[in-house]
Amino acid sequence: VGSLTLEVFKKRLDISLSEMLSSLSGTPMALKFVHKKDTELQDFLSEYCIALTLRAHPCIATALGIAFQTPQHYVFAQELALARDLFSLMVPKVGIPEQQIKRCTLQLASALEYMESKGLIHRDVKPENVLLCDPECRRIKLTDFGLSCLRGQAIKALPESLPYTAPEMCVLGPKAHLEAQPSLDTWALGVLLFCVLTGYFPWLTAVPSDQYYRSFVSWHRSPRFVSLPAHWEHFTPQALEMLKGLLTPNPALRSPAKVIMNYIKTPWLLPEIKSRVRPSRELLGSPSGKEIA
Repeated sequence: VGSLTLEVFKKRLDISLSEMLSSLSGTPMALKFVHKKDTELQDFLSEYCIALTLRAHPCIATALGIAFQTPQHYVFAQELALARDLFSLMVPKVGIPEQQIKRCTLQLASALEYMESKGLIHRDVKPENVLLCDPECRRIKLTDFGLSCLRGQAIKALPESLPYTAPEMCVLGPKAHLEAQPSLDTWALGVLLFCVLTGYFPWLTAVPSDQYYRSFVSWHRSPRFVSLPAHWEHFTPQALEMLKGLLTPNPALRSPAKVIMNYIKTPWLLPEIKSRVRPSRELLGSPSGKEIA
């Protein structure tokens, strides 16, 4: 794939769909449509090539050898996940059962570690991009590599900062950039874990002006002297230690995704303690336009 030129790919996109499908007759698949108005051909091909590069891993959505274009869209095929995505399992202000989350997290951490071994950063880890092969999360697939890039590649801030966006990205100015590192995915994984365990976000944006993030950072810096924020109180000490490592504001000190393996046999949620305050409604909205409530 890496040796193919852009011109060769352009020609391959014009191959008839029936010719491409004939070799995969009977294979269930999903088609990803990318609107040409919003995406350059080179960006589409970059996502497709990354998906092909990673397809050997069992916890990454398998890109099939089908890519074509319509007058309005670029399209490629990938394996079909019959049980929708992780977001679809979430219950508002409740989350997902811990055992299912642990199954999912082990696979997700493995997928991110594999990407790192290939020198790639996902940059868009969130429940909507974790596909499910079954509702019990025994098999999951990380998908959507539209923002993925090489490790060390200079990246700019996105138009909008999401709850999953790492603080070092949130504070980037419009002309500034930083080098993409696995710590970006680690942060997003930590936020994802909080979200699926509780059914709401820990904050809206990881910036000092966000009161929920500000209270977390104060506790993170001085846990002996600052009280744990109320909506974190239902986690066990082991889970807090894990999340504290994944969500370290300083990216140089942030734990890698594989640290989760050290906590998989410990309980993550206290059996009886509930959060003493109900999270405000503003923390329940999904940045992708969905509602958790």
